[in-house]
Amino acid sequence: MAKLFLVPTPIGNLGDITLRAIDTLKSVGVILAEDTRVTKKLLTHYHISTPVRSYHQHNEHKIVNELVERIKSGELTALVSDAGTPGISDPGFLLIRKCKEEGIPVECLPGATALIPALVNSGIPSDRFYFEGFLPQKKGRRSRLVSILELDKTVVLYESTHRILKLLKEVNELAPTRQISVSRELTKKFEENVQGTSQQLLQHFENSTTKGEFVVVIDGLKI
Repeated sequence: MAKLFLVPTPIGNLGDITLRAIDTLKSVGVILAEDTRVTKKLLTHYHISTPVRSYHQHNEHKIVNELVERIKSGELTALVSDAGTPGISDPGFLLIRKCKEEGIPVECLPGATALIPALVNSGIPSDRFYFEGFLPQKKGRRSRLVSILELDKTVVLYESTHRILKLLKEVNELAPTRQISVSRELTKKFEENVQGTSQQLLQHFENSTTKGEFVVVIDGLKI
């Protein structure tokens, strides 16, 4: 039976994968991976021998139709990203939408994603929140940040090691007393969660390491 499985993978600690995810990765005919080298490390750890094929933002438009036809022919397929849930700031949406259009069942397994642990750990209200993902690198970045800082709900952002200081400087310029939380290297050996005002967090990371992937949680505007 044709089906696409969306399988979350650990965001750092290899132990953070469900038994169901392991069983699914073993049972499908092929695994579509953002970076085959990263995925093969996970598969080797869990003794999974399923073939792996590359599927990422640079080739998804070229191969999506071919993949859909293979799935329609009965090839059970799993989609994974390097870390976390496919489609959340990672490739996946295009294939998922195409499968839906073709009437192919899509099943998403529950599992790891960085935004929820960072949000809950932050101490900032989590009953209402807005997930932005990555801000634009250049065009429209400033205006986008201004608009989300005007929201009256918690905002969650992703940021890379190369731009975290830039983001903290931008937030500090616009809202120096706003409460924020920064989580770095979640689930890994050197995990770090730091809370304070944007000014305090900027000072902290200007004098500390900025290595790793970051989740930034920003308190909503108090109205």
